[in-house]
Amino acid sequence: MEVKSHSWAVFILLIMMLNLCHNIESKKLDNVTDVNSARTLDKALQRYAFQAFTSLKTAKTGVSVDGMVPKDLSGVKVSALRLRSGSLFTRGVMYKEFMIPKGVVEKPYAKRLVLVYQNLGNLSSVYYPLNGYVYLAPVLGLLAYEGLDLTAKNLSELDIRASGEPVVIDFGQVRIRPVVNGSNGSNPMCVWVDLHGQVNFSNVVFGTKCLGYKHGHFSIVVKAGSNEVAKPSNKSGGNDSRVWLIAGSVVGGCVFFVLVVFCVKGYSKRKKMNKMERAADFGEPLHMTMVGSVKAPAAMVTRTQPTLETEYAP
Repeated sequence: MEVKSHSWAVFILLIMMLNLCHNIESKKLDNVTDVNSARTLDKALQRYAFQAFTSLKTAKTGVSVDGMVPKDLSGVKVSALRLRSGSLFTRGVMYKEFMIPKGVVEKPYAKRLVLVYQNLGNLSSVYYPLNGYVYLAPVLGLLAYEGLDLTAKNLSELDIRASGEPVVIDFGQVRIRPVVNGSNGSNPMCVWVDLHGQVNFSNVVFGTKCLGYKHGHFSIVVKAGSNEVAKPSNKSGGNDSRVWLIAGSVVGGCVFFVLVVFCVKGYSKRKKMNKMERAADFGEPLHMTMVGSVKAPAAMVTRTQPTLETEYAP
């Protein structure tokens, strides 16, 4: 447990150091065509997420439920996670791509809150268009709402903030390749859009991870015109590779086991033959006798002579 705690502390320290070192620039969301449409989408997704609780007999705390979206939002994913405020503050939580550390506080205070997760998929650039930039990952949203009344609609978001370590957003589905012949030498950047329409850029850390301290919408982008390519990881291919690896290991293990069994049996047989040969060498020698002109072994005469039945006849 001490080793795990030490490793976790080192990981958090690295994150904080990277967060202090990376450059941040901000600008107003001038190049987004309609900020109101994004806020309208947030309200709709909050409603769809909360409706997922109504299908359950009891809304379990700490269990994520997926919401259903209409066909015009095909490709968008939404889910909800109900938590106790105190538990979130003292323990933190792993929720989808978001690693939320302990120490997160919300304003105004809520005894129970609901975290609504959004994955805008192929509609990311529709609701959050960034002129001059290309999305390398879908826009992921994390918003918080009062969690006492799960039938409420058009709720206002709670202001959640990480008071210690930052929230880590892991875009594990994205495979980012460094620019080789980019027209502008651009590197991938994290982007965070807050609820007031402000865009913030920061560096990508640990390959595909972004850091944040507040709720909002996050993604990874690159300046348009570069040769940066992001390909979703082939999870099915990875699973197939793991299946073949496991199958090959099992077959190889069976073959190795059979070979070991044969070797053990052969060794035992040879050992037994050697033992018999040694016993024969040190055993009682057979009596040799002449059979014609040839000398051959012959059995010794038994000590007890056979008795004929006629000898006892009256």
